[in-house]
Amino acid sequence: MQDVRFQIRLAGVGPVDDKFEKEEGKEVYSGGTMRQFFLLAGGLVGALVFAGCAAHSATAAVGAAAAETKPPKGFAKAVTLWPTGAPQAQGRDEADVPKLYVYPAAGAGKHTSVIVMPGGGYTRLMIEKEGAAEARWLNTHGITAFVLEYRLGPRYRFPVPMLDGARAVRYVRSHAKELDVEPNKIGLWGFSAGGHLAGYLAAVHDAGEAKSADPVERVSDRPDFTILSYGRFSLDDSIPRTSNMEGLLGKHPTRVMLDAVSVVKLVNKDTPPCFIYSTTADQTVNSLNATAMYDALKRAGVSVELHIFERGLHGTAMGQNLKNFPELAIYPTLLENWMQMHGWMTAG
Repeated sequence: MQDVRFQIRLAGVGPVDDKFEKEEGKEVYSGGTMRQFFLLAGGLVGALVFAGCAAHSATAAVGAAAAETKPPKGFAKAVTLWPTGAPQAQGRDEADVPKLYVYPAAGAGKHTSVIVMPGGGYTRLMIEKEGAAEARWLNTHGITAFVLEYRLGPRYRFPVPMLDGARAVRYVRSHAKELDVEPNKIGLWGFSAGGHLAGYLAAVHDAGEAKSADPVERVSDRPDFTILSYGRFSLDDSIPRTSNMEGLLGKHPTRVMLDAVSVVKLVNKDTPPCFIYSTTADQTVNSLNATAMYDALKRAGVSVELHIFERGLHGTAMGQNLKNFPELAIYPTLLENWMQMHGWMTAG
């Protein structure tokens, strides 16, 4: 895993990230031992300088306007993930403050929970269509849901959205008692860019820092299961694509940077079970990403279920009320069956 971790670290080099390394060096995660790795990799930065410092492309556009996101509908409360200020924050606007919108499940007892991660190319969030709608659906099945508002480009680049996602998992787990959720039944559900983010977090996590002054950081950020909808999981040239994830990596990312966020290269035996949904007709994210992710998980010995439909454009969400693609409406039923099979959802 050392080579993969080094690639991840290289993609984070730049003026903003160097500051983060100094101030928040123990808050960054990679390959199951991200905290330790960032310290080890510091001495290797010179190799990147020798290579031309191309990783500066991933540096945030300092002074760029923050991407504003309108809150989703129907949430019970909003939680600021870092009350005293998020790492690498470039301002104090709403878009500089990552947060969770809480949708508690009704009924007594401890519930499964799912953090929904909307898509939008890492430059905007489809927070209602790929966030609140799913949260309300989860509620009807007895699951507490959260919608993540993570920070976006061009103001924020890799690894900032990953920090926000990891913090969200830690927050839910560390507050499981007061949220009435099971600490070992926390899932992620990501769409498009949010699917990439969820896949990344499924592969890249650690056990927490037991001695941290922040109780949230003492627990693991590993999700217990992931639902991945039409996400880009491979940036290998063998899979056709129309972009290089510029919203996350900036313009003209290097091969090292592309590999650093290529989820199929990061999957390992500790990656949690995954449910993958895609459509062959998707012209934005090729369905070969779904099969590549399935193959990587299968090789790693990870439980995985894959569904690829013939028809359906990019961004079909849960596949409901699509006049031209009625066959996609079965998607939630397939997901229900999978979650019930694993004990994350109760039948009926």
